Amino acid sequence: MFFHPNSDYVEDMELILAVDLAGGLVVHGKSGNRAGYRPLTWGLSHSAEPGAYLSALQPRFVYIADLESIQGNTPQDDLVRRCAAMVERCYLDRGCRSPSECTAVEGVTPIVGTETAAATIEGLGEYRTGYLSIDIQGGRVLPWGIEPPEMLRRASDLSFEGCIILNIGAVGTEEGLARGSLEEMRACYGGRLLYGGGVAGIDDIHLLADAGFDGAIIATAVHRGTVPLDWIRKGSPC
Repeated sequence: MFFHPNSDYVEDMELILAVDLAGGLVVHGKSGNRAGYRPLTWGLSHSAEPGAYLSALQPRFVYIADLESIQGNTPQDDLVRRCAAMVERCYLDRGCRSPSECTAVEGVTPIVGTETAAATIEGLGEYRTGYLSIDIQGGRVLPWGIEPPEMLRRASDLSFEGCIILNIGAVGTEEGLARGSLEEMRACYGGRLLYGGGVAGIDDIHLLADAGFDGAIIATAVHRGTVPLDWIRKGSPC
């Protein structure tokens, strides 16, 4: 069991805007059904062109998922670089399949997703930088089918800067979070821990802070107005 002295201080939470890129545009989807992702033009930006989109929202931090690269298509590296230059920090998931791919885009914090990074859990030991994204679908870690707490325990022995719990099945659903599962996961890992997928609003931000998480990756809740835009612009709860 790890003790996290910052767990009662929601203002210490890092709030990160999720930006999914496909076909050169910002897209929005639900539950990881990537074939159904469509340009995000219904929210706080009337344009899905990434530069215009980021100019409208003005986030401090972004998490970019290059869906083209993740799905094995041509990476959108030049577009990602332009987006990264507009924010203070950019986390990037480009579907790394080897450690060398993690350093292909300079000036970003690379994300190593379990969905694509290695054939075995032991293969994750080859990575020496970035954050490990524990990609979850149906309550199990892709692609190995183990439970998230077990993956977090194993991640404690790896060289990552931190971990992300990415509940792919909850993306875009605003289904909300459960305190018990958050506390169980937090207790299994002593490093920096971020959460993304299904965050419904301010109450969930407080749940994550109370459980000791260090940050949240959000998008739909911002566009729906259940998390203030000012929080994303500041990069933390005001």
